[in-house]
Amino acid sequence: MKEQLYMIPLNDAVNANDECPFCFIERNIEQDLIDLVLGSSASYMESDIREATDKAGFCRTHFKKMFDYGNKLGNGWILKTHYIRTIREMQKEFASFKPGKPAHKGLFKKAGESSNSIVNWIRAKEDSCYVCNYFKDTYARYLDTFFYLWKQDEAFRSKVSNGKGFCLSHFGDLCEAADSQLSESDREAFYSVLLPLMERNMERVSEDVSWLVDKFDYRYKDADWKNSRDAVQRGMQKLKGGYPADAPFVSSK
Repeated sequence: MKEQLYMIPLNDAVNANDECPFCFIERNIEQDLIDLVLGSSASYMESDIREATDKAGFCRTHFKKMFDYGNKLGNGWILKTHYIRTIREMQKEFASFKPGKPAHKGLFKKAGESSNSIVNWIRAKEDSCYVCNYFKDTYARYLDTFFYLWKQDEAFRSKVSNGKGFCLSHFGDLCEAADSQLSESDREAFYSVLLPLMERNMERVSEDVSWLVDKFDYRYKDADWKNSRDAVQRGMQKLKGGYPADAPFVSSK
């Protein structure tokens, strides 16, 4: 079928023959966002960007990646106005806080919610991140695109079926999305391809890791490394996603 603009990133990810196409997409989006916020375009000086980053903040992981990226002034500006907003919110929380007796467990509380309003405010801040939030919204559209192509494009199905599968985390998301995206018969066909694909590729990575371990045995020191030299990072990615061996993403300026 004719490729549309919105299909390009997903097709590029599948063509990359990575351990997980969605890890590939996630890394690209994450780096594009960090570059947008801190890069040479100086988006951190634009009011709409700063309003969004001030409100959402950043998680620990992305603060670290922003620090690694560089641009001390850009990070400083982002922190300056984010602190102003956070302190204002904190003062409001403190002013309305009443340190009364904690409520009994399960009494008028949502799951995971504390009876302490300050705790709930802090937990909400911890769960909010400009980069993570953006990716979650974008990721949902990529899942929609994946199932559209899976149903409509035989060449796409073939590339996925003959690829390296997915990391367990993103595969779980695919399985969850399949419940709403596919009919019962389409789900049966989907799983008849995807389950053997995942099993085959998990075994492949497991064998690579095992051979890497064997290579440290003197009996195999002269044997071929086969595909095991990068087995540790691929093994970690397959189980949890991401790219453990990636060097920090830094400013090109």
